[in-house]
Amino acid sequence: MARVSSAWFKAREGTPPDFAWQAGYGAFSVSASNVEAVRAYILGQEEHHRKRTFQEEFRAFLQKHGMEWDERYVWD
Repeated sequence: MARVSSAWFKAREGTPPDFAWQAGYGAFSVSASNVEAVRAYILGQEEHHRKRTFQEEFRAFLQKHGMEWDERYVWD
């Protein structure tokens, strides 16, 4: 599936020539009642990450939901 989605994305106009999927992934679900809040977050993400890095935010998310992780396997 990754090869199909990669080919589709690379065929789109404006895709950076050095585009590549990351090695790992994370999957999260959003309830229908929170879709608008998530959409607003995504639209403001660039500004948001000027104040708090993705790594800081991701660690806080994992902590908030009681998830354990090993730093060796989270970041490239």
